[in-house]
Amino acid sequence: MNRLLTPRVARSSFGVMPDGSEVECITLRDADGLEARIMTYGASLQTLLVPDAAGRRDDIVLGHDTFDRYLARRQYFGATVGRYANRIAGARFALDGAVVQLAANNGANALHGGPEGFDRYNWRIVTIEEGARPAVTLARTSPDGEEGYPGTLEAEVTWRLTGPMELSLEMTARTDRPTVVNLTNHSFFNLAGARSGRDILDHRLTVAADHFLGVDAGAIPLPEPPCPVAGTPFDFRAGADVGARIRDDHPQLRTGRGYDHNFCLAPASGESRFAARLADPKSGRVMELHTNQPGLQVYSGNFLDGGMPGKGGRLYRQSDAICLEPHAWPDTPNRPDFPTARLSPGEIYHHKTLYRFATA
Repeated sequence: MNRLLTPRVARSSFGVMPDGSEVECITLRDADGLEARIMTYGASLQTLLVPDAAGRRDDIVLGHDTFDRYLARRQYFGATVGRYANRIAGARFALDGAVVQLAANNGANALHGGPEGFDRYNWRIVTIEEGARPAVTLARTSPDGEEGYPGTLEAEVTWRLTGPMELSLEMTARTDRPTVVNLTNHSFFNLAGARSGRDILDHRLTVAADHFLGVDAGAIPLPEPPCPVAGTPFDFRAGADVGARIRDDHPQLRTGRGYDHNFCLAPASGESRFAARLADPKSGRVMELHTNQPGLQVYSGNFLDGGMPGKGGRLYRQSDAICLEPHAWPDTPNRPDFPTARLSPGEIYHHKTLYRFATA
């Protein structure tokens, strides 16, 4: 068994932005061995150390050992994504009768906030809290018109160790003009370890969703209503290995080169509820995800191409990690039939996600 560790908070330098500003990392550690390292660049989860069934800790999120690698190639490793996570068709939508033109960066579509989304900025540290529930809060101001989005948006992200083997993420935002907001965290998880050299196809995944969104070749939701998961490779309600049906001849698996789809969770509410469970049979690590968001994007690392060394010099390749991204449904600003992503002055956008770890 791993001996108890002293809870602590540490602050260190990790690199320098092109404008000369310092990039910092804040490390949060609990007494049971859970340790999260938060990077100010992109308000990112840079490291997440979790004990396995034998008490051995390993880092379970993909990323890089040095800051220059994050700058060299945009891969969203652990990053806060916004203003709008996922895609908006045609990089445009109508809001209160006016057409909003965004910056396109995924063919004709806008993806993850545009060419310079929230993941590309060095966030400022607001507070660092020590004690039994250590936390760090980061913030940035997104000016009116950034990447085409209306309204000045004040966003904050708080990472906190909320209990034994629990990491919480809370995101809030306020605007001075009507706009759309959809934030998420884009961590790539491999419960075997980011340096293990193993893929995630034998990870067992459970998703609390009866429907998913079919997509076209541009990964934009089809005009039809959400598709039932029953009788398809997208049925993870009772749990299934990620790789068990990933090569089935299903049109949506062909379109996405695997899983890269929004699963429709229970309607959004103020409180978090169970959304997904991921388990690695060899290490024994188990992660449960709870959220108050209406959707969960499941992405099986289909486009990891080994183009740049990751942690420990590993070349990350297809299915070396899985992303579980809670957020609003893609293209919601163009789909009045989807749960809204609108934010008006006087309202507060509030995203809550809880990662709970155990061993089995």
